[in-house]
Amino acid sequence: MVRTMILSVMTVFWGQPLMAQEIRLEEKASVNQVYNKAVEAENALSLNDLDIESGYVLYQTEINTDAESEELELENVRDYAVVYLDGKVQGSLTDKSKKLAIKTHPGKHLLQFYVENIGRITYGPEITDNSKGIFGTITLDGNDLQDWKMIPLTVRNYPLKDLVFEQRSANDSPGFYKGQFEHNLSGNKYLNMTGWGMGEVWLNQKYLGSYWEEEKQQSILIPSTDLKPGKNELVIFELKNNQQKKISLSPTPVFK
Repeated sequence: MVRTMILSVMTVFWGQPLMAQEIRLEEKASVNQVYNKAVEAENALSLNDLDIESGYVLYQTEINTDAESEELELENVRDYAVVYLDGKVQGSLTDKSKKLAIKTHPGKHLLQFYVENIGRITYGPEITDNSKGIFGTITLDGNDLQDWKMIPLTVRNYPLKDLVFEQRSANDSPGFYKGQFEHNLSGNKYLNMTGWGMGEVWLNQKYLGSYWEEEKQQSILIPSTDLKPGKNELVIFELKNNQQKKISLSPTPVFK
C-alpha cells in the first residue's frame, strides 16, 4: 500500500502526469541565411576589432595538409568555438581548452570556427583585457594559419518569418531547427536541452533564451502564458550540431 502511494506521488504533479512530451524538429534553415558582410585579414581579428559587441562570428580559412590527423591550437578563444572541417563538426574549444586533434586526409580543406562570446567582463581584474572571439596565433601541427575570412552572424535579432526552412538532411552544419507540437496542459514547462550544444530558442516567434552544454542547468523555462492551446511552434538555433532530432518538455527544471 505504501509503495503504491509513493508511485502515485512520483507520477502525478498537481493532477498532471510527470511525463516528458517530445517534440520532433523535422525542418532546418541553413545558417548562411544570417551571414553578414565578410571581413578578410591576414590574421584572425577579435570581435572588438570587428566592431561587434556580442553574438556569433564565423572564422574560416583554407588549409593544406598531408596527414590523417593534425593538432589545432589557438592562443585565444573567448569564449566558445565549434570547429568544423569541410562542414563536419570536429569538436569545441574554450579559453580553458585550446587544443583539438582534427581528422584530415591529404589535400585542401575548409576550416571553420563558429564562435560565441557568451558575455562581457564588466568588473574585476580582467576588465581591461576584455577582447572576445579568436585572436593571436592559430596553428595546425605547429604551423601558423593565415588568410582569414570573418563573417558576423545575425542570430538573436533575425526575423524568423524570413527564414526558409526545408526538410532536414544529413548535414552537420549549424542552423535553425523547427518543430510543431500540440499542447493543452496548464502550468509552466521546461525545455530539456540535454544533448544539445549551444544556441538560442524561440517559441511562437518569441525569444525564450539561450543554452550551453557547459552550464549546470540544462533547461529553459517556458512560462504558461507563452504556450498556446493547441499548436505551438518551436525554433532552435544550434551552433554545435549533435544531430539531435527531437527535444522534450519537462514539468520541472533539468540539471546535470
